[in-house]
Amino acid sequence: MTVDAVTDMTRTALYLILKTSLPLLLVSLVIGLVVSIFQTVTSIQEQTLTFVPKIIGVFVALMVFGHWMINSMVEYTQELWSTFSLYIHQ
Repeated sequence: MTVDAVTDMTRTALYLILKTSLPLLLVSLVIGLVVSIFQTVTSIQEQTLTFVPKIIGVFVALMVFGHWMINSMVEYTQELWSTFSLYIHQ
C-alpha cells in the first residue's frame, strides 16, 4: 500500500466523518444558542436547561438524517472493500 493510497483513504474517511456529523452538530449548536438567548432574556441561570432540548433535537435530527448518514457510511465501506485487493501486496 502506497502513501498516496493511505492519504486518500484517510482524507475520504475524515471528510465522511465531517459530512455525517455536521447535521447533528448544527442542530445541537442552534438549540444551544436559542436556549442561551432565552436564558439571557429571562435571567434564568440554570446550567442544565439546555440538555433536554439538545437531546430531543439530536434525536429528531437522527431520525431525519439517519438514513442518509448510514447510506453514506455503507457506500464508503463498500468502496473500501471493493478496492481491498489494491491495498494488499503479494
